[in-house]
Amino acid sequence: MRYWIPLLLLALAGAGCGPPTAGPDVLNMRTITMPGGQKVEAEVEMNPIDMEKGMMFRDSLPHGHGMLFIHDKQDVHTYWMYQVNIPLDIIWMDSHHRIVEISPDTPPCHTKASLCPTYGGHAPSQYVLELGGGQARRLGLRLGQVLDF
Repeated sequence: MRYWIPLLLLALAGAGCGPPTAGPDVLNMRTITMPGGQKVEAEVEMNPIDMEKGMMFRDSLPHGHGMLFIHDKQDVHTYWMYQVNIPLDIIWMDSHHRIVEISPDTPPCHTKASLCPTYGGHAPSQYVLELGGGQARRLGLRLGQVLDF
């Protein structure tokens, strides 16, 4: 009996160990599978304020990572690179996750906001994926392909 209580306490203490199944780090991430089978872990942005901030002020984007913007509805969505510190590939997708536009190696913009160009908006989209510059080419992404997420 005297060994039973310490073993029970040890089992209860270990019950919380292991990989997280929910929480802030997991809830805002989504795995995106590319047409070639490669996977990208993307931060998900749906809140308009967070979407506006996007990749601003970040100095890097780890290989195999990105940011996925989910808009309320399919529409014309333009993006800009104001206060973004690294080049990005911007990939627009329609409501079926089909790539409708790509802006490769989109350069940062460190001038006045009013002087920064916008990108995209040539086709209706609902999802936008930002990857590090050159990643779309490395992953073999082309118009018409479908991403799985």
